[in-house]
Amino acid sequence: MGPDPRRGTKGKLLLLVLALLAGCDLAPAYRTPAAPTLPASFRESGPWTPTAPLDHPAGTDAGMDAGTDWWTVLADDGLDRLESRVARANPQLAAAIARYDQSRALVRRARAEFFPQIDATASAERERAVLPQTGRYIEYRNEAAGGAVSWEPDIWGRIRNLVAAARSDAQASAADLGAMRLSLEAELGEDYVQLRGLDARIAVLRRTIAAYQAALDLTTTRFAGGAASELDVGRAQTQLASVQSRLDQQVADRALAEHAIAVLVGEEPTLFSLPPATALDPVPVIPVTAPSALLRRRPDVAAAERRMAAANARIGVARAAFFPNITLGASGGSATTVGTLLSAGTGVWALGPALATLAVFDGGRRFADLAATHAAYAEAAATYRQTTLAAFREVEDQLALLNHLADAAARQQDAVSAAARTNRLATIRYREGAVDYLQVVIAQTAELQARDDQITITTRRLTAAIDLVRAMGGGWRRQGAFF
Repeated sequence: MGPDPRRGTKGKLLLLVLALLAGCDLAPAYRTPAAPTLPASFRESGPWTPTAPLDHPAGTDAGMDAGTDWWTVLADDGLDRLESRVARANPQLAAAIARYDQSRALVRRARAEFFPQIDATASAERERAVLPQTGRYIEYRNEAAGGAVSWEPDIWGRIRNLVAAARSDAQASAADLGAMRLSLEAELGEDYVQLRGLDARIAVLRRTIAAYQAALDLTTTRFAGGAASELDVGRAQTQLASVQSRLDQQVADRALAEHAIAVLVGEEPTLFSLPPATALDPVPVIPVTAPSALLRRRPDVAAAERRMAAANARIGVARAAFFPNITLGASGGSATTVGTLLSAGTGVWALGPALATLAVFDGGRRFADLAATHAAYAEAAATYRQTTLAAFREVEDQLALLNHLADAAARQQDAVSAAARTNRLATIRYREGAVDYLQVVIAQTAELQARDDQITITTRRLTAAIDLVRAMGGGWRRQGAFF
């Protein structure tokens, strides 16, 4: 008899049905979440944060390049050298890179399920059996070798959605890596600014100590001549000792800031040191683009969106559990028995689909899994919205600080000038005997406080500039030059 033509037709029909079903995808159609209603510009923009003109190439963010060395806007060579070391030596960044590598490996692991699985087996045994009638024994060997191939067609899209979820997770991990790097760079910038602010305070305190020592010497001389009281000498000594104590505290704070920078660049604090500076860097003018660009640049926003996509794909995985899986398998091999009485060899093979057992009742486990994936998607969507709102708040916060502190800095400069002039006049009048030393103490205290407040404002403005860079998701570039 010839081959049954119906058997070939059934096989082709089965393959056609599997091919058609393999196009099924039970995951909901994913759409990038709509951004919140955005204004044309940020409310807190001002002279110190102008809106950048849209002179960028088509398809890129407005005047911005996410891969730039944003810290060069501060024009500080010391900071430039330190920032370049973060990517090479920071342990936190190394850990984030390792997490990203893990996520990429999981994508490859999920994608491997698209391909057949091939297994090979082999065995060899030697046995001895006693013949009860004669008491003699026989020896024989059993040898077998074979293999099996199994493949699960992705009928309900389970594997595709597993791969999609793993890929979205990897993209989120890549965004997390970018956020970690930007955060560490900004943290280093802030610590560096704080360090330089402490350097400026230490320089002011040392000049103040020299002035207070001269004032104490003058008061002591006047007391020796009977022109000043012992009370004046005590006040002068108190002023001097108080400022010396403040200097010691600032030196201690500088050591802590230096240690923090050492850890960020991957060095032991014991072996790390930075030479002091006597002045703070000038505050840069930071341009701000349209709010819509923020959603494309912030790595944490990108990560939140990718986690929404992953959660959406996992809904498809959970839905696929309600349908049976079909596994196509084939196996074959040979077995041989070699002994003192006989030798024989056989070949075996098997080919055909195997229908996976579908649970009729599982106590609601699959329904619970599906509900959990929907809840996870809702959580990811809420997290995305919260992340976007926090991003806009952070930008507005730093814009407000930059612009209002610029006004405060101008007024504080007037206060420093007035306090310094008052201190000079009080010292002159005390030397002439027109006022007592209490007036000098008041004037000295006011000038020192005014200068300290000026350093505080400048430090806050520099920190706000760095935080604005972080809030906007990176640095800015126009026509190849930072600004």
